[in-house]
Amino acid sequence: MKQTSWLKFLTKSILLGVFVAGILLVLLPELRNGTSLSLSLFQRQGFNTAPLSFSNAINKAAPAVVNIYSTSYDSRPLLYRRQPVERTSLGSGVLMTANGHILTCYHVIKDSERINVVLQDGRILEAMLVGQDPHTDLAVLKVNDENLPVIPQSGEYKTQVGDLVLAIGNPYNLGQTTTQGIISATGRSGLSNYVSNANYADFIQMDAVLNEGNSGGALVDSNGTLVGINNANFKTLDRNRRIKDVAGIFFAVPYALAKRVMDDIIAHGRVIRGYLGISGTEFLGESGILVTGVDPLGPAARAGIKAGDMLIKIDGKPIEGTFKTLDQVAETPPGSNLSFELLRGESRERMTVSVTISELTSN
Repeated sequence: MKQTSWLKFLTKSILLGVFVAGILLVLLPELRNGTSLSLSLFQRQGFNTAPLSFSNAINKAAPAVVNIYSTSYDSRPLLYRRQPVERTSLGSGVLMTANGHILTCYHVIKDSERINVVLQDGRILEAMLVGQDPHTDLAVLKVNDENLPVIPQSGEYKTQVGDLVLAIGNPYNLGQTTTQGIISATGRSGLSNYVSNANYADFIQMDAVLNEGNSGGALVDSNGTLVGINNANFKTLDRNRRIKDVAGIFFAVPYALAKRVMDDIIAHGRVIRGYLGISGTEFLGESGILVTGVDPLGPAARAGIKAGDMLIKIDGKPIEGTFKTLDQVAETPPGSNLSFELLRGESRERMTVSVTISELTSN
């Protein structure tokens, strides 16, 4: 009985194999000709993958990125020179509005007496300085003409580490140039020795290459939407205390901050920013700020805050970090009161103080 069952199973298996083989011979004629089965049979024939390109993004954004040539005069007296020397600085800018407002870096136009803007369609326009904000190294210019291109913008965009970005500008006056990289980090602050007074600039760090002339240009995403305003590359000191560039580390002011600064300058001629008057650092193990310095004439000192105090709450909410706290203070209208809860001394005495915020000046 066992032998009969085994023979039945073997017969069924052979018949199934013959049936499957017949189907393969019908579907794959190459097998009937005795040729081997090629992997190409399983590949789509005549399918060409289009090359990856960001030309659409560049075509959307690039027309709104302008070249900026600012002229200043050096009249310092020297033995061999009697006449003022004309100096021209190179930079880039971004057309933000249809009526001609341009964002650029403050250091591009600092101390300039004449500013010319060159559009990508060849137009040369004289620009007027609307205002500047040294704390974020931004400035707003204004040109007057028709049919001005405006860079794509979105208030919904959130920068993330790993996002692909494109930097557009005019390095070394070679003409408009685009470099590509990724966002390496966000929320970079404490860079005042390298970029500007970065206590008020939450910088984007990326590796899209920037060179002289790129400052003030556009950092855009793969759709051509503005991500930030290009600023500078990271610098450090070598063993001989000489400044040197660091490859692969570049910075941009985030779009949301740059837009907010521009809107304030257009509306008020300056950025109105609250001032607390402390310096501090985050301390390990707890949420808050360790006050390391206090402006003796500032609001914090007048309210009784001292170096060594640990600020743990602001208006009843736990402090998350130094930058976020300074940003909240900066957004507070001068004359308003903020309540700070703090710990003082070795006994960690808990205190609450009310600080009347003043206006941060440019000096």
